[in-house]
Amino acid sequence: MSDCIFCKIAAGDIPSTTLFEDEKVKVIFDISPATLGHALVIPKAHAANVFEIEDELLAHAHIVAKKVATALKDATGCKGINILQNNGEVAGQSVFHLHIHVIPRYDDDDAHIKWTPGTQDTAGLEKILAKVKETL
Repeated sequence: MSDCIFCKIAAGDIPSTTLFEDEKVKVIFDISPATLGHALVIPKAHAANVFEIEDELLAHAHIVAKKVATALKDATGCKGINILQNNGEVAGQSVFHLHIHVIPRYDDDDAHIKWTPGTQDTAGLEKILAKVKETL
């Protein structure tokens, strides 16, 4: 897409610090990182979210995310890694080109990717169970 910033980055039209690149994805450091070493795996083919991307490309991007996570863990000495991918504004997606965050985690970082555990709504789950099974 001509107006998509991640399409432009993936094509090399906008400069970035590239950690890895192949014919399907480009991995860059995030310019607004949550922590030191925060990287993004960006598929070169445009898809706004997980609902639009081809299965094979999504699988490849996640395999690359694992490799990047391993390399970042070795390079930074971080204590853990978050790998996440947001779909929709309400889920925290701000760039509508699917991308996978690889975020090194440190004891003293202030990246807040946590939630307060709730209680399971059994009645609510029963209502969606049949629909989910039918779709799958």
